Amino acid sequence: MSTIKEQFQQAQTKVNSLASRPENDTMLKLYALYKQATKGDVSGERPGGFDFVARAKYDAWREVQGTSANQAMTQYVELVKNLMK
Repeated sequence: MSTIKEQFQQAQTKVNSLASRPENDTMLKLYALYKQATKGDVSGERPGGFDFVARAKYDAWREVQGTSANQAMTQYVELVKNLMK
């Protein structure tokens, strides 16, 4: 059985080969879990109100704050598996 880090790396590759682009909410969840797994808890100030994309990404990442890297990787892998179905 491969390690969670290997599964995470494979999932990153698979997400780029999806037949269609996932919904925005799903994309934000993928982004947040990826950032949490690779960078840890969100840091810095929340972007201003007119930078909608950056603000949405920041908020999504903040929602998974406190999740361990391994938990974030596991959730990311499971989400990609569901998208591949």
